[in-house]
Amino acid sequence: MIRILGRISSINVRKVLWTLGEIGLPYQREDWGGPFASTRTPEFLALNPNGQIPVLIDDQGAFWESNAICRYLASRHRRELLPEDPRKRALVEQWMDWQATDFNYSWRYAFHALVRKTPGFTDPAEIEASLKNWSAKIAILEAQLTDEFITGPDFTVADIVVGLGINRWVMTPGTKGEFPAVRAYWQRLADRPAALAHAGFDEP
Repeated sequence: MIRILGRISSINVRKVLWTLGEIGLPYQREDWGGPFASTRTPEFLALNPNGQIPVLIDDQGAFWESNAICRYLASRHRRELLPEDPRKRALVEQWMDWQATDFNYSWRYAFHALVRKTPGFTDPAEIEASLKNWSAKIAILEAQLTDEFITGPDFTVADIVVGLGINRWVMTPGTKGEFPAVRAYWQRLADRPAALAHAGFDEP
């Protein structure tokens, strides 16, 4: 049985759960991080020395970093989510890496300020700058979405990790622009059974 260590409120945990849902693999999830079991204990740090969630444990051992876990699950259990063709796989991984860097960093301040109401995230200029940067990244997606999914007609793990970021964009108040292709894409993703069951599209 696959074990997933991490609380359901974590966007990175939901990436892994959505991937497992698309594949149809059974798993057992355990609450770690935040108000739950500490990720700074020797027990947890032996699994992930960074003290972060999620961690996946299966018959091959422990794995960490959410995008790497999603790639591993797709490679091992459902190849069509991560194509074997080198060019097609590189395109999927390109957008996964973009999500983990440029896209993620763009929304951090605005999301903490406007949705989570995190103490210390109250500077109006920083909020405006974050929303502007976030919109610039959404505009990149708007130009990319000329087909059903981020890399073409086929759904891949890139759509899972990018889709969760778009979900945050949709739920965050503020002036972000219209971007009809992105909104239609998000709705296609949100209607998938695995997303409805595992991705927490109604959660901040």
